[in-house]
Amino acid sequence: MKRITFRALSVFIFLSAILLVAIPAFAASGAALEGGFKTIPAIILLATILLFIVVGFMNKAEGTEGYYAAGRSISRVGSGAAIASNWMSAASFLGMAGIMYGSGYHGLSYVVGWTGGYCLLLLLMASQIRRFGKYTATDFIGDRYYSSGLRVFTALIAIFISFCYCVGQFGGIGLMFKWIMGMNYSTSVIVGGTVVLGYVIISGMLGVTKNQIVQYIILITAFLIPAFILTFKFDYFWLIPELGYGRVVSDIVAGNATPFVTSLGHAVQTVPQPEYAMPWDPATGKTFFQWMATCFALMIGTAGLPHVIQKFYVVPKPSDARWSVTWGLFFICLLYWTAPLYAAFGRILSANPEVGKLASDAIVVYTAQLGNVNPVIVGFLAAGAVSAAFSTVSGLLVAGSSAFSNDIYYRVFNPEASGKSQILAARLATIAMAIGVMVVALLKLALVAQLVALAFSIAGCTIFPLFLMGIWWSRSNREGAWASIIVGAGFTAIALVYFICGKFGVALPGAAFVGYWLNPWYFAWIAAPLAIVANIVVSLATPDTPEEIRKHLAAEVHGVR
Repeated sequence: MKRITFRALSVFIFLSAILLVAIPAFAASGAALEGGFKTIPAIILLATILLFIVVGFMNKAEGTEGYYAAGRSISRVGSGAAIASNWMSAASFLGMAGIMYGSGYHGLSYVVGWTGGYCLLLLLMASQIRRFGKYTATDFIGDRYYSSGLRVFTALIAIFISFCYCVGQFGGIGLMFKWIMGMNYSTSVIVGGTVVLGYVIISGMLGVTKNQIVQYIILITAFLIPAFILTFKFDYFWLIPELGYGRVVSDIVAGNATPFVTSLGHAVQTVPQPEYAMPWDPATGKTFFQWMATCFALMIGTAGLPHVIQKFYVVPKPSDARWSVTWGLFFICLLYWTAPLYAAFGRILSANPEVGKLASDAIVVYTAQLGNVNPVIVGFLAAGAVSAAFSTVSGLLVAGSSAFSNDIYYRVFNPEASGKSQILAARLATIAMAIGVMVVALLKLALVAQLVALAFSIAGCTIFPLFLMGIWWSRSNREGAWASIIVGAGFTAIALVYFICGKFGVALPGAAFVGYWLNPWYFAWIAAPLAIVANIVVSLATPDTPEEIRKHLAAEVHGVR
């Protein structure tokens, strides 16, 4: 099976190379930032999607263990690549550069927060979660806190988190399909969402995980190649583009002119923008508190995301879980280190007023176009963005459907359900969730990275406290867990109600206060600590955790005999 997957990937690379060499006549088409159907990018996108479907079909999950946990058969490096691919969503591939393009170095709070979150996972949770031995995050919480009610409530929260996260990804898919196919945004969201839905239903977690390894190779290659080309073409240090972009930032701050022109014939220069490199300068409209709150919320949210935690169950041994996170962090950093480059180049290449206002979430592709990168490579870049979104959406849909099928349908309502019935329930849940996500994505409520940050804040103040306390404090009990998750859910409700009402023009009392201190992108800065405090206080005031659970934690999770 590995040989077949490798051959499929080899064929894809070979066809891409032929396109690069044999179709220079299409180079002139790269000048149009928007427009109609783009032939070569469409061919590359189609080849990419077909590759995903083929790999997913060849590795189709046959039972519940294959659907939920990939048969526990993925290697350390493979799991690391799958974690990185699962993690590097449209928010990473498109959103990070987009938010730094618009707000300068304030956007680095997303890079620092998401990277720091994986360090938390590595140190505090990865191998411990795998040793506990359950399929899903809600499985862990239900058994650790000996509560079916808590299992159901957490499963509903996990589904909602996956839903919020998916909205941003469907938005990214819509933007790329819009750019490639020339369709309107609404049609693009529906078409792209339908394709990824069909793929997930076919493959399950086994096919998804195998595919995510292939998807990582595609997306990281697509992301790095234009970075080398841009730095070389505009005479920056191209051997390590991530270092060369520092001079680009200097040119933005100082407003330096260069002898180069964009694909539209405009001079590559900017007016001085010193605030671009100052994360909380008053000119940016952002504060030190917002930067730190965003970092903190994203860190703890990373350690509480159901679809990330679920990846620890696909490796054969508990020791592999920690190594898979280590490899995943390395693979993630390759992209995170490069994302600011696209934001900086986007600033200087789109500085001319004639360019007009560009969609921040598509600035990665626009930057390559304005830099006059070969349209075949630009098409490959757009396919990489779709690959990033597909990879994350597939993992999210599997995590959400697993929470419904395994933790609600099977564990609570139908304990006698067969494996075939569980998979059918999971697939029906996947369809329902995808349709709901499409509807919300059509509303375009915020930037991709911001919509994803909402999911992180929710995970950070609901699921993360339960995992942290459940692993490291045996005294944490069912009552304490209920107190914790109620506090987190309460803050989530407040932040969401104010955000949604504000979007639709409904004025609520204290809207300015809540919008700043309980912003939906970072309200976990206060909600998570209060949830942990509630867990501690209520646990100490109520009966201790059952002895068999404390023994299991000591012996199996922490290795104390």
